[in-house]
Amino acid sequence: MIPLKKLTPEALPAALEMAKRYRLLNEPDGAESICLDILAVDPGHQEALMTLLLALTDKFAESGLNISFENAKAVLEKLESPYCKSYYAGIIFERRAKFHFKKGGMGSGAVAYEWYVKAINEFGKALSSCDPGNQDAVMRWNACARFLNDHPDLKPDDGAQVNMLLDPY
Repeated sequence: MIPLKKLTPEALPAALEMAKRYRLLNEPDGAESICLDILAVDPGHQEALMTLLLALTDKFAESGLNISFENAKAVLEKLESPYCKSYYAGIIFERRAKFHFKKGGMGSGAVAYEWYVKAINEFGKALSSCDPGNQDAVMRWNACARFLNDHPDLKPDDGAQVNMLLDPY
């Protein structure tokens, strides 16, 4: 096993910027690694946790939904503010909805619909505790609503197949 090196506390701001850059370059593994380096120095670093969560959701399609989804939910529990918990839960659910929609197959539309609804509900919770200058939850709510409005074929399904694919989060 190759030992890991530890960042200095002074390097954390630059490391966080690099992790964000890796996400923009569609390199979620690199962003995840840097966030883990930051969290090794400062386990409660909220921005690193949020960036890590986003990197994990970037990997839903490539590394297996269940592993990345569960890891993202575990990171979510470490976020401190109620706003962040609701907002980032909405992000996780929205990205899971997109995963199911893109994957296609029998029942995927109904599953995607249900995850979009869960995302909208979380963005609604975030709205109740956000700063009036921070409208991120409004924009995410609207993106989900527009997607559902643009895809009227996505509908709820009362069948057991959808419930099987929905985690009881």
